Amino acid sequence: MNSRRVVVVGYDGVELIDVACVTSGFYYANQLGAAQAYHVVLATSAGRSMRCDSGLELRSESRLDGIHGRIDTLVVSGGRGHEAAADNPRLVGQVRRLAESARRVASVCTGATVLAAAGLLDGRRATTHWDYARRLAERFPKVNVDAAPIYIRDREVATSGGVTAALDLTLAFIEEDHGAELARWVAMGMVTYLQRPGNQAQMSLFTSIPRAPEQVLVRRVVDHVVSHLDADLSAANLAALVGVSERHLSRLFAEHVGQTPGRLVRHARLEAASRLLADTREPLSTIARQCGFTSAESLRQAFVAGFGIPPSRFRAAHRTGLGSSRGA
Repeated sequence: MNSRRVVVVGYDGVELIDVACVTSGFYYANQLGAAQAYHVVLATSAGRSMRCDSGLELRSESRLDGIHGRIDTLVVSGGRGHEAAADNPRLVGQVRRLAESARRVASVCTGATVLAAAGLLDGRRATTHWDYARRLAERFPKVNVDAAPIYIRDREVATSGGVTAALDLTLAFIEEDHGAELARWVAMGMVTYLQRPGNQAQMSLFTSIPRAPEQVLVRRVVDHVVSHLDADLSAANLAALVGVSERHLSRLFAEHVGQTPGRLVRHARLEAASRLLADTREPLSTIARQCGFTSAESLRQAFVAGFGIPPSRFRAAHRTGLGSSRGA
């Protein structure tokens, strides 16, 4: 049976992990007996070696214009060199050409910038590393950028969030091609999550908050939310905490955090609940109470709305085997 040809696109300033998650994931699938083996080729525009973000050098196996014929999967890697790559008409043109002959097209992290420059994300929902999402949306207004999910599949085009989200996307491809069992074996071989759902948030609460908000009032509110999840965190109470009106607090949050106080509270509670589900055996009612939800049912509804899956399914997929054991 013919192999599945995978072309991974690199460039100077590429992120090594972005490349390795994809190539290693498909390599493990081959080693574990994939019915159709993946034949992976790492290619650059001119066929020259590329220098990674970390300073290491990767050898290219092919020029992009030397690749012809049907492709199973085209993957554009991310890295700090993504904008220069997106400004390279030769590289972008070759990506556009190869996409026409590919069964599916994907980007890792900031590789979405290259896909967008090639017009391949126009009218589609797409994601990228959360720290670059606003820039992508501003530069390419035809793209519906959603920074939250780990990865997004919009018909034949998939985009993924930062760095290791590439592995989640690769596992999803392996499951699509060869079934869930092989994907699980690959995940276990690489000692990673069995598979995070694509619509799980890519950002931890602690990375989604600006590292050092200039506005002291905002930082006070954020710190209070994080340390008092089970308290009354209504907008009125948070505004009163720092002595401003609700309207003024909303303006400050829009400027310094990019979301409303209410949305930050929901995000913080879901983040904490997801950690407790993965790391403890506490019952849902206890986790709900600790994280500020009124009941186990309200926690379930929030999980379904936020992640697309109930807490029980999330716990089954993410449990670490650590923590207390007062009951599942």
